[in-house]
Amino acid sequence: MKQKIAALLVKYPFLKWATNRFVLVTLFFIVWLLFFDTYAFYDHQTIDNEIEKLEENRDYFQAEINSDDKNIKKLYRQEEVERYAREKYYMKRENEDIYIIDSDKEYPTEETN
Repeated sequence: MKQKIAALLVKYPFLKWATNRFVLVTLFFIVWLLFFDTYAFYDHQTIDNEIEKLEENRDYFQAEINSDDKNIKKLYRQEEVERYAREKYYMKRENEDIYIIDSDKEYPTEETN
């Protein structure tokens, strides 16, 4: 039996290294940490992607907040309040008519061939 093992070790020298218990334990822990631990590599990738999305959302909403703050500061002036009311709520002054032109509609045009 020992002769067969010795013959195998001579024929395949990596078996001596691969059957070392320290190597096996180290490989076990590496596999464990990569795939099965609560801080596994795949979980880290998923969490990192989620963090990127949340940071993008934070940047977007921060820009929106800054824009809204600028608009609020504008509305402290009476002229801006009047302009905003006329544009958004179609309010009008006395003796004034408002015509709403909807430019979003597409009107079909006839094409001649």
